[in-house]
Amino acid sequence: MEKKYKRIIVKLSGEALADENDKSIYSKTRLDNAATVIADIVKMGVSVGVVVGAGNIWRGRLAETIGIEQAQGDYMGMLGTIINGMAIQSALEEKGIECRVMTSISMPQIAEPYIRRKAMTHLDKGRVVIFAGGLGNPYFTTDSCATLRALEVGADAIFMAKNGVDGVFDSDPRKNKDAKMFKHITFTEVVEKKLGVMDLTAVAMLVGKDVVIRVFNMEDPANFAKVAAGEDIGTTISKE
Repeated sequence: MEKKYKRIIVKLSGEALADENDKSIYSKTRLDNAATVIADIVKMGVSVGVVVGAGNIWRGRLAETIGIEQAQGDYMGMLGTIINGMAIQSALEEKGIECRVMTSISMPQIAEPYIRRKAMTHLDKGRVVIFAGGLGNPYFTTDSCATLRALEVGADAIFMAKNGVDGVFDSDPRKNKDAKMFKHITFTEVVEKKLGVMDLTAVAMLVGKDVVIRVFNMEDPANFAKVAAGEDIGTTISKE
């Protein structure tokens, strides 16, 4: 299968790694599936960066519930993304894929510090780079991390892999059976319509940029390679 994109950022939610049956933070099957689809894209010759959330470990809204102020709660979430990054790294290395975890929070015993030029060197050498720790600052989401890292390392696309959702809709398809899916939409339209595909701050950073966002259902693992090859699956968000 021929690739369309030279370099992509794969954005995964932490929930996509969790075991729904026993409520543990990881499912061996889901971790293996995530590693498999990333490995398949790498084997197509695509340069891959990964950004993962921490929803399987820590949810920001829990901080408010138990009386932790937001900045502290956000730092706790950043640590969760590092744990998830290390888990994905192990799963990828089991498949023989070279991988580096780079973190915006200094912890040299377990991960490399994020340095843009070093990250690009890894990507140029065919290594998967997992960007963990968010942006290292509270009040920013992992969506913003995915957007900024995509711009910094010259990615062509951000893959927003969704659980059970086929693309971007004009309303919640789980609540509205008549919800309409957009095949193509601009960054400006997403912001103006306040569509919930990702954090709007992250989308706004891409207005006028050449990076595209591909939103698709990750329940079919084959979708990752199909989208990487340029098939018109899900929703494509781009500049005007």
